[in-house]
Amino acid sequence: MDEAAGRLAEQGGRMTPVRRRTLEILLESHRAMGAYEVLDRLAAEGFGHQPPVAYRALDFLVEHGLAHRLQRLNAFAACLHPGHDHAPAFLICRACDKLAELPAAPVRTALSNLAAETGFAVERVTIEALGLCPACAEAGA
Repeated sequence: MDEAAGRLAEQGGRMTPVRRRTLEILLESHRAMGAYEVLDRLAAEGFGHQPPVAYRALDFLVEHGLAHRLQRLNAFAACLHPGHDHAPAFLICRACDKLAELPAAPVRTALSNLAAETGFAVERVTIEALGLCPACAEAGA
């Protein structure tokens, strides 16, 4: 958390109590979480129960590289490599929603090169692979 606060300070941002708790909630979960699930946890701890409370904190964390938004799940996860410019790929377990973050720079580069051949300039890439984590695969999910 100190590293995250330091990163924000360098960027001119501030780690407010609700942003800090939101990041802690994401870090504790080890899986993707929807905004309303985060909001429920925040509300239970006295941070308010209006959706903008969670969405503002989550958007701020994403904007500053401390969290990622997963489009497929419409959910958020803590960034496992904050402070490093990286292009992550996400492995999402379809049974338990556990999440793994992998470096995807080679995939992003290949995609950008292929796109460039058609004149398309890739600006943002989100790679999300759906499957089974080892535990769920072993359990026969």
